Amino acid sequence: MHSKPQLLVWITCDGVHIDPASGKHTILGVFSNIKARQFPVVHPFMVWFLTLTDVQPGTHRIRMSIGLDPTSLAELFQREFESQSPLHRINLINELRNCRFERPGDYSILIEVDDEPILATSLTVSQ
Repeated sequence: MHSKPQLLVWITCDGVHIDPASGKHTILGVFSNIKARQFPVVHPFMVWFLTLTDVQPGTHRIRMSIGLDPTSLAELFQREFESQSPLHRINLINELRNCRFERPGDYSILIEVDDEPILATSLTVSQ
C-alpha cells in the first residue's frame, strides 16, 4: 500500500524567483487574503507555491479548485508533474492569472493529487 502524498508547504504569494546558480527558491509577497474596493474583482496574478513529499515515482496530476460553496467548487487548473522518489521534496509553482471573485467571502480551496484531497483550506476575499 502506497502512502498518499504529503503537503509540506502551501503559500499564496506574488511570485517565486529561482536562483539559477543554487536552485534556491525566493518567495515574494506572501499574503493570506485579498481586499477589493468593488465586486466582482479580478485578481491579475498570484502564485500558489506547494512542496510535496511521499509522492510515488512516476507522473502525477495536481488539481486545484475554488468556490464560495465547498460542495460545488470550480476547477482553477490541473497539470501533471513528475516524481523521482518518495523521498524527494517536489516544489510546484502554480501561476494563477485573472482569478475572478464575484463577491466577498471565504472561498474554499481544494488541492488534490491523483484525485486524493491533500489540502482543504480557504482564502478570504473582503471589501
